[in-house]
Amino acid sequence: MNDFKAGFAMCGSFCTFSKVIPEMQKLADKGIDIYPIMSEIAYSTDTRFGKSETFRKQIEEICSRKIIYDIKDAEPVGPKKMLDILIIAPCTGNTLAKLSNGIADTSVTLAAKAHLRNQRPILIGVSTNDALGAAAKNIGNLMNCKNIFFIPMKQDDCVNKPNSVVADFTKIYDATLKALEGIQLQPVLI
Repeated sequence: MNDFKAGFAMCGSFCTFSKVIPEMQKLADKGIDIYPIMSEIAYSTDTRFGKSETFRKQIEEICSRKIIYDIKDAEPVGPKKMLDILIIAPCTGNTLAKLSNGIADTSVTLAAKAHLRNQRPILIGVSTNDALGAAAKNIGNLMNCKNIFFIPMKQDDCVNKPNSVVADFTKIYDATLKALEGIQLQPVLI
């Protein structure tokens, strides 16, 4: 079951990179062939959580290939049937909205659109401060779509950020295996 190609797309929820990158390493350690994808913002922005160059070097070392970070390089994902599954983790509220509304104007959203044309699964790891607010309708819409699956998620700070939800990124591998079988890992809300 580990002999598959996974796209691993990261959006600009920079505070979760330190949790997501070790999970990417675990997939690679299991022999999964990973194609790294980053949104243009995630690829190029330095934040208080780290320098973009540091993250890029880590990711390219884990995956042993260059990161796809622009629309031109993301487009072949579908026509070339490059992936068995596309993991989007972290997936921001902005990207959730674009996916829900069929907008493909970033490397991540275009890779998702191109990948879905092959009727193959996408696994989403939500990370947004408005998941239980403005983004809730987009999560609900995507949960009702064929070939879209979610990494189990929970509120990350119900007192100070009551609308905020973050995926349990330690469940990426298990959720990936289930999504490849066409099954949503349960429970979705933990």
